[in-house]
Amino acid sequence: MKKIVLLLAFCLSIGNVFAQDADKLRDEGDAALKAKNYAEAFTKYDGFLKQTNNEDADRVFNCAFAAFQAKKYEDAVKYYDLAIQKNKNIDDAYTGKAMSLRNLNKAAEFTATVEAGLKAKPGDADLEKLLYVYCIKQGQAAQKGGKVAEAEELYKDVLIVSNPKYKGNALYSLGAMFYNEGAKILAAATDPAKYEAEKDKADVQMKKAKEYLEQALAINAADANSKKILDSINETLAK
Repeated sequence: MKKIVLLLAFCLSIGNVFAQDADKLRDEGDAALKAKNYAEAFTKYDGFLKQTNNEDADRVFNCAFAAFQAKKYEDAVKYYDLAIQKNKNIDDAYTGKAMSLRNLNKAAEFTATVEAGLKAKPGDADLEKLLYVYCIKQGQAAQKGGKVAEAEELYKDVLIVSNPKYKGNALYSLGAMFYNEGAKILAAATDPAKYEAEKDKADVQMKKAKEYLEQALAINAADANSKKILDSINETLAK
């Protein structure tokens, strides 16, 4: 009986030590975060959360934020995910996770995260802007590199947003891109014997461009750039 009591006392003392260590790590993490020492804050919070089974939602979010600021993006994704699961600062958690994935160049996971965030928080301005800037920039790079299909998907990813300016610009980008593709086909069609076949190929591109530009004008009837290209497309298709 004495051995059992001694063993129980020993186990309780070990538990108290762990609790004290966890509290110390938590407090040190809070202090480091306040001092904007993000690398140390992450290390302390990470240790605290591992000891406490990630139960503290506030520190889970703080740990994600500290990881992002310390450029530990993989760790930021992990803890922002936990924050989302705990419904803690969910809009900022989705934004932070998306920015981390963007910085890791994980395009598919980035767009999936923003889409999930917009389902949870429809119309969130930060998420919509993040998606728009990323997809337009990456779309333009893909287009410049001749990767039209990739550019199309990136521009189309913007179309889930509610912001009319973002959506209209994405539709214009799609329309202008396919107009240019059609124009390039026509410019290269110098062989009279092959002109009709090449014209048919160009018309396919022009019709795709027309569809996107009409959608852009449905959002903003005063869009002069879309009007100008659409007039040119209609003239080309009429020939």
